[in-house]
Amino acid sequence: MKQLKFVICIENNDYPASLEKRKIYETISGSDADAEKDGYIRVIDESGEDYLYPATYFIDAHLPKEVQAAVVKAA
Repeated sequence: MKQLKFVICIENNDYPASLEKRKIYETISGSDADAEKDGYIRVIDESGEDYLYPATYFIDAHLPKEVQAAVVKAA
């Protein structure tokens, strides 16, 4: 079972159609080590697909397991 990780968008200047500020997004961590070394993370955005975005556009969302389950169920 994959480990879920969520982030909160704090910046979207270059991607206003793909990212909404203050919204919770699921990440796909560990899928692209080279990109992570370069400061990018893979996020499932508004299109429902995963894309690379600057890691500085997000902060970690430390959500309890119950909240994570509700977020996944709502998606």
